[in-house]
Parts: sequence; structure tokens; C-alpha cells
Amino acid sequence: MISGKFAITTHILTLLTKFPNDYLSSEYIAGSINLNPVLVRKEISNLKKNHIVESKEGKNGGTRLLKPASEISLLDIFKMTFDTVNLGYAKNQPNPDCPVGKKINENLDTLYADINEKINAQLSTITLENFSNQF
Repeated sequence: MISGKFAITTHILTLLTKFPNDYLSSEYIAGSINLNPVLVRKEISNLKKNHIVESKEGKNGGTRLLKPASEISLLDIFKMTFDTVNLGYAKNQPNPDCPVGKKINENLDTLYADINEKINAQLSTITLENFSNQF
């Protein structure tokens, strides 16, 4: 299913791109997103696990980019937040005797695969640096 993780993660990374030499606190980042710092730290943990950011504890601690923004694509961010866009299926099992019901999920699978292929192709052409230059 579609979630806000991609938007939150992209916001965090874009903000870090604007301050490449500084360690930004989760409170500062959370203030930019207008989100609880605990949720920001959760996303930062995922970014650390994927070797995109590094963190430092203490009074002057925080998080900064580990890799140059020019080496991070929006597809990389997408893949860190979820694998595919899935718009979902009906909760009930369709009627297999109905001409639509017997093929609806198969046709939705094909549609979703096509959507994901297009999303991946588009996002792979945009770097975090390109995206950040809009701000």
C-alpha cells in the first residue's frame, strides 16, 4: 500500500542535502516535517541501515549524509521505503464464475506491474541532488 514513508524519507534527505557538512538533530528535522522526532529517528535508523546517513550522539550530534546527494537516486529512496506501489485488492474473494470476477486480480496484477515499472524508470533518472536543487 502507499504510505507517507517515501515523502518523509525524501524530506529528511533533502534537508540533509542543504546542510552537507552539518549534523542535524532529529528535533530540527522533525520541526521541518512537523512530525514527532521519534518517527524521524525511526526513518533515520532505516537510512543508517542502508548506509545513506551517519549519526553522531552528544551535544553537537545529529545526522548527516554519508553519500553525496548526486549518488542517491529517488529510486534508491523508494526501494528503502517500500518495494512496490500496490493499490490493493477487494477484501472479498471475487466470484470465479463471473467473467470479470475470475480475471480481476490477474488484470490488476498486470496493471500494478506496469505502474511500478514506470515509477522505477522515472525515479531512477532523478538524483537527490537534482530534487534538492528545486529548493
